Amino acid sequence: MSFSQSLLLLAAIILGGAFLSIAEISLAAARPLKLRQMADNGTTRALHVIAVQQNPGNYLTVVQISINALAILGGIVGEEFLTALFTQLFLLVLEPPLATTLGFAMSFLILTSLFIVVTDLIPKQVAMALPEPLAVFSIGPMRVLNILLRPLVWFYSRLVSGLIKLLRLPARRDDEVTPEDILALTEAGARSGLLAPGEQQAIENIFELDTRTLPSAMSTRDEIEFFLVDDSDALIRSRIADTPHSAYPVCEGDIDHIIGYVSMKDLFKRVLHNEPISLSDPTMLHKPLVVPDRLTLAELLKQFRQVGEDFALIVNEYSLVVGLITVNDVMSIVMGDLVPPWYEEQIVRRDDNSWLIDGITPIQDVRRALEIEDIPQEEGYETLAGFMMAMLRRVPRRTDRVIWGEYTFEVVDVDSYRIDQVLATRTLASGVPLEPPAPQ
Repeated sequence: MSFSQSLLLLAAIILGGAFLSIAEISLAAARPLKLRQMADNGTTRALHVIAVQQNPGNYLTVVQISINALAILGGIVGEEFLTALFTQLFLLVLEPPLATTLGFAMSFLILTSLFIVVTDLIPKQVAMALPEPLAVFSIGPMRVLNILLRPLVWFYSRLVSGLIKLLRLPARRDDEVTPEDILALTEAGARSGLLAPGEQQAIENIFELDTRTLPSAMSTRDEIEFFLVDDSDALIRSRIADTPHSAYPVCEGDIDHIIGYVSMKDLFKRVLHNEPISLSDPTMLHKPLVVPDRLTLAELLKQFRQVGEDFALIVNEYSLVVGLITVNDVMSIVMGDLVPPWYEEQIVRRDDNSWLIDGITPIQDVRRALEIEDIPQEEGYETLAGFMMAMLRRVPRRTDRVIWGEYTFEVVDVDSYRIDQVLATRTLASGVPLEPPAPQ
């Protein structure tokens, strides 16, 4: 075989090895979700890649048989003409035995370097950067190669399957996509600049809807504006002017005896037509949506869709009204920093290391604002006030404090038994909460 023929054959062997490396790594790195998107856009070969990913045994067998065969063949071809070439060069200045030894060593070094760089490192890095397009590109030739090597593939596949079963090793990967996987992808997208920080936060908040219960987003009982059924026309007109809302509960005697609700639209109609307003008129009252306080925000949204309402009254296990929640409240949770007024009112940053926080602030919002990863007994309460009570094991008083992680939480204002304000300060605590102070 001439020098030029040997050189061309070696180049073809190296390029073939590079192709096989790309085929192997791109198949392993290709993401099924992105492959399905490519298939939906008309790239039918993406479906073949997905099918191979679900059962990659034969594919990997073809790759390994081919790579090893090419490596051996490349060594034979390269050693034959490269050793002779370098030996001839070294004979110009060295004795024949030494020239032959150095010629073989030089050909071995060059061949090894070529295979490491050209058929391994470069193709694998490129395949990791563009796994889906390269997997789709290589699937066609690999299917043809699989047909040509079918007898060998069958033999080695049966051998490998038997050994895997014997050793009880995993044979397939789990492609189930979890919420944690999606959140990790959004975080990577935000770091790369493809997602704005507010968009990433909105996606994270959507997943929180399945875990956050209604008290974390509702208006509390003492914040509900309601009418009594026997309220006068003048009182009703005055209240809707001072505190406008889309709807008002209508009660008989007190807020725990709700008989319906009246919408602002119906009230405005009466006002614009200068008609008297009487809440005893049954045509003005609508049946309210009443939900238990243990529902999650996701469950509430489902009920909103089913009944066509945009607000609900929340009751506890004793059928006492504890709050009211609207679609806007839920959307404020989802949009996060894109709709910040409620957040800014409840958590006020005083400086780089201290925050003044309303006691009714949802504990998830406190965690997010202070970047706290873990809160003890979180399933037992919804708000910062609940956290303080759980840690102190009693109703907190002014100057009571709790240390958790690197933060100190100090009660600075109490209204009766309600915690109004808590001062959160970043400290250098060890990460273990202090023992709660003994009752005085």
